[in-house]
Amino acid sequence: MDSLTETEVRACFVNATKGETTRMNLPPDLDEQPWAELDLLGWLDPKAPLSGYLVVPTSGRGPVGVQLRRAAGGGTRRARMCSLCTTTHGGQGVALMVAPRAGRSGRAGNTVGLEMCSSLACSAYARGVRKPPSATTVHETLTVEGRRARLRRNVLAFVERVLEQ
Repeated sequence: MDSLTETEVRACFVNATKGETTRMNLPPDLDEQPWAELDLLGWLDPKAPLSGYLVVPTSGRGPVGVQLRRAAGGGTRRARMCSLCTTTHGGQGVALMVAPRAGRSGRAGNTVGLEMCSSLACSAYARGVRKPPSATTVHETLTVEGRRARLRRNVLAFVERVLEQ
């Protein structure tokens, strides 16, 4: 992923108002991100832990930002799998994240939801930088490049669903 400035990150969000992008809390270490080692940039708002953000590089549009909200609901002890990186977590490691659709549809209240790693660290799991939690019982057979390609396909499919009018 190419490095992005604060202005570029704020400008790439497709499902947030200008006021929301102005008020969003960016990662405090944005300038220190290992950009070359990221397939996507994901973070939780430190001041609003139910709010999260994804910035995904795309070939046609440049970077696309998606505002997320963790769906309300109780936790579970059973293991669940992230739909982006397919890492299995126990307990609170996976959460249903909901994104308003872009444009008029999103302003009308339409959303898209997907179960994702609660930490939004899918890129680190796909690259093997973060080890899967001990709750993982599935042995991964794909190479790192295969896991990165799968993550890219899954996150781009999610972004397309957010962009659908």
